[in-house]
Amino acid sequence: MSRIARNKNLRNIAIIAHVDHGKTTLVDAMFRQSGMFRENQAVEERIMDNMDLERERGITIAAKNCSVAWNGVRINIIDTPGHADFGGEVERALSMADGALLLVDASEGPLPQTRFVLKKALEAGLEIIVIINKIDRSDARPDEVLDEIYDLFIDLDAEERQLDFTCLYAIGRDGIVKKGISEQTDNLHTLFDTIISEIAPPSYSPCEPFQMLVSDLGYSDYLGRLAVGRVANGSVKANDSLVCISRENRAIPLKVTRLQVYRGTSLQPVESAEAGDIIILSGIENVAIGDTICTREQPVALERINVDQPTISMVFTISDSPFSGKEGKYVQSAKIRERLVKETLMNVAIHMEDTDNRDRFVVKGRGEFQLAILIETMRREGFEFCAGRPEVIFKYENSSKLEPIENLYIDCAENYMGVVTEKLSVRKGKMTNLVNNGSGRIRMEFSVPARALVGYRDEFLTDTRGTGIMNAGFAGYEPYRGDFPDRFTGSIIADRQGAAVPYALFNLEPRGTLFIFPGEPCYEGMIIGEHSREVDINVNQCKEKKLSNVRASGKDDAVVLSPVKPMTIERAINFIRSDELVEITPKSIRLRKAVLQAGRRRDRLSRSA
Repeated sequence: MSRIARNKNLRNIAIIAHVDHGKTTLVDAMFRQSGMFRENQAVEERIMDNMDLERERGITIAAKNCSVAWNGVRINIIDTPGHADFGGEVERALSMADGALLLVDASEGPLPQTRFVLKKALEAGLEIIVIINKIDRSDARPDEVLDEIYDLFIDLDAEERQLDFTCLYAIGRDGIVKKGISEQTDNLHTLFDTIISEIAPPSYSPCEPFQMLVSDLGYSDYLGRLAVGRVANGSVKANDSLVCISRENRAIPLKVTRLQVYRGTSLQPVESAEAGDIIILSGIENVAIGDTICTREQPVALERINVDQPTISMVFTISDSPFSGKEGKYVQSAKIRERLVKETLMNVAIHMEDTDNRDRFVVKGRGEFQLAILIETMRREGFEFCAGRPEVIFKYENSSKLEPIENLYIDCAENYMGVVTEKLSVRKGKMTNLVNNGSGRIRMEFSVPARALVGYRDEFLTDTRGTGIMNAGFAGYEPYRGDFPDRFTGSIIADRQGAAVPYALFNLEPRGTLFIFPGEPCYEGMIIGEHSREVDINVNQCKEKKLSNVRASGKDDAVVLSPVKPMTIERAINFIRSDELVEITPKSIRLRKAVLQAGRRRDRLSRSA
């Protein structure tokens, strides 16, 4: 049995939390207090959220690395997403960590994504330090939340050593962490000291050659493809000749052109790296997440990263509308396919499949939110394409049909309980728990099919007047629960090409809710509104008021239209039916029928009947 050694100058930790529990804010404070910045240096907030979408939405989408130094020890920090749809990011990030900081809001307590990311950390065997954050909130209840955290650990079958976790209390916004609620301090020294004392240094086998598991990929215009991972054993130097062992167990020769490590949020070139370091290798072209990079003399592969399988699929296709190519830079199917393949290389949770039609591709992911972020990213890069309705991925075992099930957690005012319960029961949801603490708000837990949540979020916010909170987490596969209607309203469809006229829109308003503004260009088959009834209707959005040479007896009424809510990608993909598409361009989001001509739609409908 080989001897195990530890690199005592390093600590590798992941920070895990539910969305908006203060994870990124705490990392900001760690940067400032570790001496990474000068005292008078101007620094942006949420340093780690460096993607435009992350700053706009206030969430972490991609896992990112950084490091701080404390008392001669370098602490590598892996900032992970808090949303279950980005679970692939969590799984690959945890492969580089030896311990984890679990942040929990002092008022909200453990929520579904807390459960999801903690389960992954416990399965990886990581040491956990619990931080109850935002204890300065007026509705903070740290003691009750701590009990809930213990219950969650027990529920997730934590090992005995993991149950004996250290608990700290924090006000992340002010950069304060302390061991007791009443303790007086104004810094994070307790947190840094606890990380060094409680999290074990990375271990390695001194007699093993160099091995590194690729956990992330990047790209540099100057250096090409970048491979990010933790050195499992041995050491590496710049310009070393190595091999990359692929999924097919094929050894691909490579030569490292540059070796870098994280110093703060930036990369710093180094001559060598040792076991436990999180490093970035340049000069590797054919590499994928999960590959092992090792020496040519002793090529031994490490265990690949395993991630949960996708539960949602969506069709991506080229745009064949009359406006195709007017706003986008990349419209060809080859360019769209190339971009989707690149995404599968960078994100282990995204899968892409070709179809019989070379212009259509099936993209699979964890949830519609993850796919919506991919669509928005491609849109900003200049792509123009169409996307279909999100569909759940069924499984078949012993001739029985299985579907993905979600644990749904609802927090809303007591008087909205009836409408929420009714809507979810129609969607085959089952209530599993109800908590009413007399404060006027209640917490409900449901077991619902994943397909029931596609398009439900907007409806839920409308039913609860925008005051409800909804979170869901994947619970596994169960037997198919039966059919239910996915939408109770039809579509208002333009029957000709032309700009929308205010007079026509004013007369269409009684028919339903409109999605377009006056003067907006339309084409036949474009969906311009939601019909108040279940059937679709074709309308003339270009109709103008007839003029005559007869003077009216009174003054004509001015046309005043209702405000139009701007269309978003999430709202669009949740609204459409299976025979509808979302047309995505860098400037516009349009809804349309898959078959644009009304006559062809009628023929297809009559044949199916």
